[in-house]
Amino acid sequence: MVDDLARVIQSAQNGDREAFHQLYQQHLGRVFAICLRLLGDRQRAEDGCQEVFIKAWKQLPGFRGDSSFSTWLHSLATRTAIDLWRQDKLLRLVDVNSAAEPVIESNCAENQDLEQAIQKLPAQARAVFVLFALEGYQHQQIADLLNIAEGTSKAHYHRARQLLREHLRDG
Repeated sequence: MVDDLARVIQSAQNGDREAFHQLYQQHLGRVFAICLRLLGDRQRAEDGCQEVFIKAWKQLPGFRGDSSFSTWLHSLATRTAIDLWRQDKLLRLVDVNSAAEPVIESNCAENQDLEQAIQKLPAQARAVFVLFALEGYQHQQIADLLNIAEGTSKAHYHRARQLLREHLRDG
C-alpha cells in the first residue's frame, strides 16, 4: 500500500494528471474539513479546497517525502485556509443561519453537536480552537499564523471552550 502511494505520488510529480486525481480523491474529505472548520462557510471551504489542490499540483514536484504526503497536504491546507481567512477578514461572528452543514468524520450525534457548536463560535475563537484542539498546533505557532499575541491565542481558546461548554450543555 505504501509502495502504491509512493508510485502514485511519483507519477503525479511527473505530471500524470490521473495520478494526481487519485491523490485528490483520497484527500479531498480531510482537506475540505480543515477548510470548513477554519473558514466557517461551505462556499469558502470549497474555494479553499480548490486553492489547496492548485497549490499542491504546483508544489508537488518539490515534495521530497521528508514527511508523509498527508502531513504535507494537511499543512498546505491549513496555511491556505488561514491565508483565505485573513484575506476575507473573517474577524466577525459567523452568520449561523448561512453556515453550511459541517463535515463530520463520524456519524456520532455528539460529534455533530460539537461540529455545529464549533461553527457558531466567533471567527477568531473558532480558528484558534480548531488549530489548537483539533489540528495540534501550539499557541505560539497559532499566534505566528494569525498575527496575534500568544496570550491572545490562549484567551481565544479559553473563550471558545467556555462557549462550547455552554452550547453543548444548553443544546
